Amino acid sequence: MTDVRRPLPPQPRQTQSPPGHTALMEPAPDHGEKSYVGNNRLHGKVALITGADSGIGRAVAIAFAREGADIVISYLNEHEDAKETARWVTDAGRRAKLAAGDITNEQFCSRLVRETVEAFGRIDILVNNAAFQRTYASVTDITAEEWDITFRTNIYAPFFLSKACVPHMKPGSAIINTTSIQSRQPSAHLLAYASTKGAVSNFTAGLAEMVAEQGIRVNAVAPGPIWTPLIPSTMPVEKTQSFGKQTLMGRAGQPAELAGAYVLLASDLGSYMTGAVVPVTGGEIMI
Repeated sequence: MTDVRRPLPPQPRQTQSPPGHTALMEPAPDHGEKSYVGNNRLHGKVALITGADSGIGRAVAIAFAREGADIVISYLNEHEDAKETARWVTDAGRRAKLAAGDITNEQFCSRLVRETVEAFGRIDILVNNAAFQRTYASVTDITAEEWDITFRTNIYAPFFLSKACVPHMKPGSAIINTTSIQSRQPSAHLLAYASTKGAVSNFTAGLAEMVAEQGIRVNAVAPGPIWTPLIPSTMPVEKTQSFGKQTLMGRAGQPAELAGAYVLLASDLGSYMTGAVVPVTGGEIMI
């Protein structure tokens, strides 16, 4: 069963330059703009979300705002997409702070957390969502620089930000990392990306144990194939067209379809969950 928001492949032929932009995608992703209804589960909380300009990050920002949280929108340089996310946050009656910059730099991460606390007086939720990926046919095509930027974006940055956030977090706070089905089912053409996502899952489990006595919960969401700007900007056209077809549901997921998992892990609904990886994969098995 499908509808216009969640169409079956093939997607129209399309390609973009990295990091990609939402407005150029066909069909347009669904971030829950018209569908997500909040229930005040995060009233008065402050959330810092990386990669919040588009894709999963935008969907999480919209959901968290409608659940009552103020949002810091961390992104690299996709200014128009980030402003659109901020508009949805403020439309929900919550405060939005735009924070452009490079999270591969530890000094920027420390400043980002400091400015969050200065602006809002607290930080309750960290969502380490931003990611970098490229596709390669051969390991010999992957440069050391490419390997380094993938790891610095996908696993160094969550370490930098968690390290900076934990001293400001009170019991009941939550850190949520975005891992991937690639952590268990690595695709050869995504070697660097898949390697980092395996590291993110292990980082989640280890950090959960490390901060448990402080009352901070650490969990992860593992998406399957999700229709975001990362896809047309990093994958060959033929893979983009059939993206998501291999799942039991026969299609890519929409960012809106992940928002509930992040709300669960950020709120009291998930109060007995830590060290967990929640799969949202369209039926692809993670065991």
